[in-house]
Amino acid sequence: MKSVVFALLISCASAFTMAPMAKPTTSLTAELQSMAGATAPLKGFDPLNLATLGSEETLLWFRAAELKHGRVAMLATTGYLVQGAGFHFPGNLATGTTFESLSSMKPFDAWDAVPDSGKAQILFTIFLAEVISESKGVHYTKGGDLPTIVFPPIDFSGVDAATVATKRNRELNNGRLAMIAIMSFIAATNIPGSVPALAGNAAF
Repeated sequence: MKSVVFALLISCASAFTMAPMAKPTTSLTAELQSMAGATAPLKGFDPLNLATLGSEETLLWFRAAELKHGRVAMLATTGYLVQGAGFHFPGNLATGTTFESLSSMKPFDAWDAVPDSGKAQILFTIFLAEVISESKGVHYTKGGDLPTIVFPPIDFSGVDAATVATKRNRELNNGRLAMIAIMSFIAATNIPGSVPALAGNAAF
């Protein structure tokens, strides 16, 4: 089931790819240096020169993808830690499946124990959020705003520009760290001993 989920996520992302358009490499590199998230200690970190692939639209698509994956990774990391610590909602998730019984399992085992109808609802909600974020106003690759959080909606219109810029940097950097964290959790769960810091932890 895990491989199906990963394949679905990859296919959803690939659906929004676009034909590359030519643009000078130096211009794209300079743009990367000025984008949100270009902070110390790795300002403009791009060892594979991905920012120079395609056009400005491609670079904006990469940024949106990073933003979305970072948000999902932060939720996944938090959920994994909460589940691993044994915290759970009261009552039943479905007939014959209690939240308490799921909390006694490792997080990936708990996902496998969720009824297929529940998994379908979760995946449909993710798909719906993706469609809504991609369909709002002018697309971000055409000069529109980058994807915002669909639920709960957050209004930053009354916040000054400097504070918003700081929050954007924090969101991107925290998302990057969360992507590393959830990848390490997945590795530790599927390949025992691959992450020494997590070896012997009951949650893995």
